[in-house]
Amino acid sequence: MQCNIGAKGKAVRLRMGLLALVGAAVLAGIILAGALEGVIWWYAVGATIFGGAFAIFEARAGWCVIRAMGFKTPL
Repeated sequence: MQCNIGAKGKAVRLRMGLLALVGAAVLAGIILAGALEGVIWWYAVGATIFGGAFAIFEARAGWCVIRAMGFKTPL
């Protein structure tokens, strides 16, 4: 895992990860308020938390899994 993104890519991934975590908290609040019912919504919360945490990890490590697979990303 060598660094394969620059400062701009790190900043974008960090923002994306933080927004995902905030979105997961909002979704959890909506579920707890009773507006959404069912276990499937909790899976969505878990997946969003995992994705946000992984984006923050990518930002901190300076490593992008998509770039590591050989795809070129604009940032």
